[in-house]
Amino acid sequence: MPPTTSTAPATVHTLEVPGARLHVEVRGRGPVVLLVGAPMDAGAFAPLADLLAVDHTVVTTDPRGINRSPVDDPDLDVTVELRADDLAAILTDLVPDAAGAATVLGSSGGAVSVLALAQTRPELVGVVIAHEPPLYDVVEDRDDLHRKGDAMVATYLDGDRVGAWRQFMAAADIELPEEVFQMMFGAQPEPQALADEHTQFAHMLLPTVRWMPDVDVLRSIPARIVVGIGEASGGQFCERASEALAAALGVEPTRFPGGHVGFAEDPAAFATRLRAVLASR
Repeated sequence: MPPTTSTAPATVHTLEVPGARLHVEVRGRGPVVLLVGAPMDAGAFAPLADLLAVDHTVVTTDPRGINRSPVDDPDLDVTVELRADDLAAILTDLVPDAAGAATVLGSSGGAVSVLALAQTRPELVGVVIAHEPPLYDVVEDRDDLHRKGDAMVATYLDGDRVGAWRQFMAAADIELPEEVFQMMFGAQPEPQALADEHTQFAHMLLPTVRWMPDVDVLRSIPARIVVGIGEASGGQFCERASEALAAALGVEPTRFPGGHVGFAEDPAAFATRLRAVLASR
């Protein structure tokens, strides 16, 4: 029986790009799959990457400004356009054989990154899977969401990080038991996690949710675009945004196991569904 998960260590690269140094990990051999988050780093995708690496070249990265991908100027915003340029550099510099054929899967803010990559560098990708992109401007209550986004960032910058996370969860329509919320956000994070959290609220969140895809361009590119939604995300903002984006693109959304971070909740089930999606191309 062939192995179900790769035990070979990832090859670690540091890629110099304008204004940043990207931490990139490469596993396995075969068709290229790039797994992307924002603000989630490469570590969040490691279990899924190991499962796919038995027959794929799997690439993961820390987005600029997060964890092991430092930036030259931490006061600058980490825009969607910059993140798309970074992904293009990874595909062209580290896995150039993938050009035109890579599968790029982004989750949450990473879903916005891969949509921007497809929009600006369509020649690099073959399949684009945008799993629950948090796009404010594709839904009807966009004005209310913009107000909530501004408020949560202001709350965080005023020093109330726990209050900002409460506003974040409320805007996302995610309900957590109080003990779970406190476990996730109540304690003071370690220094690196706190720095990443600051980057998320101060420089990444608003540029991400305010990015508006060019639907006409995306519908015209040769790459296949899949809009993913977690099976457990019913009633949440990202379900509504994903359904609206799928309708605008003229595609049916694809359900994946778990919720907003289903790839981390149950990597094996997520990998099975992902393989089925790729096989149906």
